[in-house]
Amino acid sequence: MKLIIFLILATIFSSITMAQDKVLKVWPNGAPNDNGMTEPEEKYDGVRVRNVSEAQMYVFLPEAENNTGAAVVICPGGGYRIEAMDHEGYDIARFLQKKGIAGIVLKYRLPYGHHEVPGSDARQAIRMVRANAEEWGIDSDKIGIAGSSAGGHLASTAGTVFDYGDQTSTDPVARQSCRPDFMLLLYPVITMNEKYSHIGSRENLIGKGHDKELVRKYSNELNVGAETPPAFLVLADDDKAVVPQNSIAFYTQLKKYNVPAEMHIFAEGGHGFGIRETGLPAAQWPELFCTWLQAQKIID
Repeated sequence: MKLIIFLILATIFSSITMAQDKVLKVWPNGAPNDNGMTEPEEKYDGVRVRNVSEAQMYVFLPEAENNTGAAVVICPGGGYRIEAMDHEGYDIARFLQKKGIAGIVLKYRLPYGHHEVPGSDARQAIRMVRANAEEWGIDSDKIGIAGSSAGGHLASTAGTVFDYGDQTSTDPVARQSCRPDFMLLLYPVITMNEKYSHIGSRENLIGKGHDKELVRKYSNELNVGAETPPAFLVLADDDKAVVPQNSIAFYTQLKKYNVPAEMHIFAEGGHGFGIRETGLPAAQWPELFCTWLQAQKIID
């Protein structure tokens, strides 16, 4: 009996070890900015985290024989106050990994009054993936970004405000483009417009005031342009936390610039469903996303 238990535990430990290949600091030489958090990082309710002051990437690489060459940097949600690392992070990465897609969960620094910090982490994470693409078996032209809720706002920020790298830099990471090649947005916060925004996310990112410049800067439907990457959006009609107008406004702007996009508004699902098997219609989105990636010729 003890031998059986040992073998079971060994198998579980082995699968966990194989599933998560690498844990990397996003800023190994120190970040160029600071979020002011001095309290120790805290994990609670399983794998939710808060007081995040150092950004890390958790890399889940597929088996070589199943590798499509695609990768997705995943930004968990949590209202820019916490990060739900399980069903909006690791679980999505494991699903993608099984599909031959590298899933890279980003534990980004939370803003705590420093609105520029999360965005700089997301852009740097994309640069890091590109810099390591050859070693990790990733096609540098197939690196996307995903995000749920406030993580969707972060992902859409990275997908609309980006650069193509500093070719004069001696740092090989800084020379990489931070433009994602595609976006996966799950019930995303998009706008800072008070009428439709998720107020908690807005206040945690840009404060409780009404700074018009910051409202404009982080209303990502207004940042869409011809170079914005293709997007796959998922949400539920009965989402009362982040109302559908966020995604609808973003999709509308994508179409204005003829950016390829697909949007699924499911009748039921509420907010925060992630990748869990809820039995609700919204739980269909992962396979639909893979079908979309095929249509976009990102995977075979």
